Amino acid sequence: MLDDFLVRAMLAGVGVAVAAAPLGCFVVWRRMAYFGDATAHAAILGVALSLALSTSIFTGALAVALVMAMTVSSLSGRGYAMDTLLGVLAHSALAFGLVAVSFLQGVRLDLGAYLFGDILAVSRSDLAVIWGGAALILTLTVWRWSPLLTATLNPDLAYANGIDPKREQLVLTLGLAIVVAVAIKVVGALLIVALLIIPAASARPLARTPEAMALIAAGLGGFAALAGLRLSFNYDTPSGPTIVCVAAVVFALTNTIARLNNLRSQN
Repeated sequence: MLDDFLVRAMLAGVGVAVAAAPLGCFVVWRRMAYFGDATAHAAILGVALSLALSTSIFTGALAVALVMAMTVSSLSGRGYAMDTLLGVLAHSALAFGLVAVSFLQGVRLDLGAYLFGDILAVSRSDLAVIWGGAALILTLTVWRWSPLLTATLNPDLAYANGIDPKREQLVLTLGLAIVVAVAIKVVGALLIVALLIIPAASARPLARTPEAMALIAAGLGGFAALAGLRLSFNYDTPSGPTIVCVAAVVFALTNTIARLNNLRSQN
């Protein structure tokens, strides 16, 4: 069954959606979209270094994404405006990555596949990496769910309960780096954050609890991946952007329905 490229693509899309959903909720709650952007853009530099050193793309992307995330965390609160810092680092990392790729000699590289994803080219080994990363992220999230949620809602309350918010920030940083590394083949560095944020934002008006929001986000992300692949196959459109377009339509629908329900309840 896994010899069918479309089946592998579907499994890869669902795997990335499952991995991204719980972390995407924290990204939405903490308003960390630009933080995720900086981490994702740095992955292109990781791709270039991986090819130059003949190592796996996953290893290089994960290492550089983690370094970028740690750099942002360490520089925050030291007199730098966060939005300015993230803007500088995000675009600088992407630019250095693109320049580094141009210096690679004797390497054929489809740069568009790493910028916008190439889910139809996912191999069995890629599937193993994606689902292994998803399992690792889910394990990490379940293990640290309560401390992460407490630190997100109220850092002072977290301190009172013996929880270090900086440690939980580090856990979230590690999780984001793993998501970037496993998702770069599926949706690309420029669209990873969209798959993190849009399903979580779509689930927000439908959920009554944080746990429900994470589960609904996973379901909506999986639906966007499968529906996007189907539409891409039928209409010959780029797969990664089509998946994000479906997610955006779902976001518009869920929020419109939520607003209409609020208006009816007020009347």
